[in-house]
Amino acid sequence: MSFPLVSLADSVHSTKTHRSRGAWAAFFLCSLVTIALFFIPAFIIRPFRYQSPRGLLLAMAVHQHAPLLTLITALASFIFALILWRTSRLWGKLGLTSALLLVTFSAVMSRLNYFEWMFHPIDGPQFLAQSQSKLDTSEMIMAIRIGDDTRAYPISQMAYHHILNDVVGGVPVAVTY
Repeated sequence: MSFPLVSLADSVHSTKTHRSRGAWAAFFLCSLVTIALFFIPAFIIRPFRYQSPRGLLLAMAVHQHAPLLTLITALASFIFALILWRTSRLWGKLGLTSALLLVTFSAVMSRLNYFEWMFHPIDGPQFLAQSQSKLDTSEMIMAIRIGDDTRAYPISQMAYHHILNDVVGGVPVAVTY
């Protein structure tokens, strides 16, 4: 009966390889979570797309907790990247750098209210007389009348901006859709 001889050097190399794979897996998991914490709400909450109630609930919950969670996972990603940097070759370092750029971008963006960029209010609306309007007859509108002053707001414009500040009959109004 013979037993394979395993040298101490082979055992140490095997342990280092196992640790390296674990560090890579942890790095990619932390990076993926950080990136997902930004992109899940950004992908679900988009203008002119159907947004299911469950999807919106998920997106808002993720968006609410993303600043703290991305801080934790981004720091973990950077720690694992530092550990892996010394033993990585050129392609590994390029992969680490690329992933860390996405991690940094996601961590910063999760702290900004990028929804305001999509849905900014209209502060200085301009109006045309009904006879000059080029709206299609099937175009839906929202209308308001205060005293003798009447305004109509096309839904197609309101759907993008979601809010319009105006004065109708001397009364400041916020029109929203």
